[in-house]
Amino acid sequence: MGRIICAGLGPGDPDLISVRADRAIRAAGHVAYFRKAGRAGQARRIVEGMLRADVVELAMEYPVTTELPFDSPEYIRQLCAFYDGWTDRLAELGQTEDIVVLCEGDPFFYGSFMHLYTRLQGRAEVEVIPGIPGMAGCWNVTGQPITWGDDVLSVLMGTLPEDEITRHARQADALVIMKTGRNLPKVRRALDRAGKLGAAWLVERGTMPGQRIVPLASVDGADCPYFAIVVVHGQGRRPEMPE
Repeated sequence: MGRIICAGLGPGDPDLISVRADRAIRAAGHVAYFRKAGRAGQARRIVEGMLRADVVELAMEYPVTTELPFDSPEYIRQLCAFYDGWTDRLAELGQTEDIVVLCEGDPFFYGSFMHLYTRLQGRAEVEVIPGIPGMAGCWNVTGQPITWGDDVLSVLMGTLPEDEITRHARQADALVIMKTGRNLPKVRRALDRAGKLGAAWLVERGTMPGQRIVPLASVDGADCPYFAIVVVHGQGRRPEMPE
């Protein structure tokens, strides 16, 4: 009887993979990972040089990414069929083999594996190895604490309507905005309306090669990197340093 083992890879730097996930990845005879069609895949790039020479690779290629609105019926239909199909395939193979599924960040924090996890219940033994969330890697590379004292941290998706981003941004002390990409101009407008654009940072490819950290206000509206997160640091209560 095999298992499905999802290994959280952390924010992108291979040195930030946990010891437990590292052991599972290096020992794996079968490795599955998500990727966009025609691309090597970010998860696969992170583990380059770690896999066994005889490993069997299962590239789970999304049928659609940004080509359709994420809330459109056709997008939902295609993604559901994709997850159903791979659930069947992994459940069958998992009857006899251990399969390590690679997941960037932490698998239970907006990870694609969650859609497989819920479908696999009762069909296969599933183990999840936590990983450092990508946002933690991003706020650490800014060199500033993300929260102080009683600060409230809100994590938003850039896919939200502009008014919703603005409302949450006004209420929160510290912010992380994920899924920026083509939503970045909307995010900039929302933070400007909330009075927080001047305190916002864009972290592109945090902890990875090509890392870039710039004030969001200085970023051109047409510059919409995919692997990027917006952070606004909290400024809350803290003990005063003695003189």
